[in-house]
Amino acid sequence: MVPIIKITDAAATQIKTILESNSDKKALRITIEGGGCSGFSYKFDLESKQSEDDIVFEKNGAQIFIDKISLAYLTNSEIDFVDNLLSKSFQIRNPNATSNCGCGTSFSI
Repeated sequence: MVPIIKITDAAATQIKTILESNSDKKALRITIEGGGCSGFSYKFDLESKQSEDDIVFEKNGAQIFIDKISLAYLTNSEIDFVDNLLSKSFQIRNPNATSNCGCGTSFSI
C-alpha cells in the first residue's frame, strides 16, 4: 500500500497557479535532504518529468512528485499552502517529525 499524503485545497490551488506560469513544468517535487539545524530539511522544486522511483500524488489536477526514499519520511503528512501577513509558503505537517527547529525549515525524526 502506498503511504498517504494529504494535499489541501489551498496547496493544490497554489501548485496549479505556479505551474500555469511555468508551462514547461508539470509538478511540484518534494524531497527530504540531510541538513538544517535539526537534521533534515524539505526541498521544493518544479519538475518537468516524473522519475522512475517517484510516487505521484494528485488533487484537483495539481501533481506532487515524491521519491520513495523521501516518502518514507513523509508518510501521513499534509501539504498545505499558508498565506498570512508574515509570509506565503508551502507547509508540511509531518506527524513523523519528533521536533522542528525554531525557524521551521528543518526537523528531526
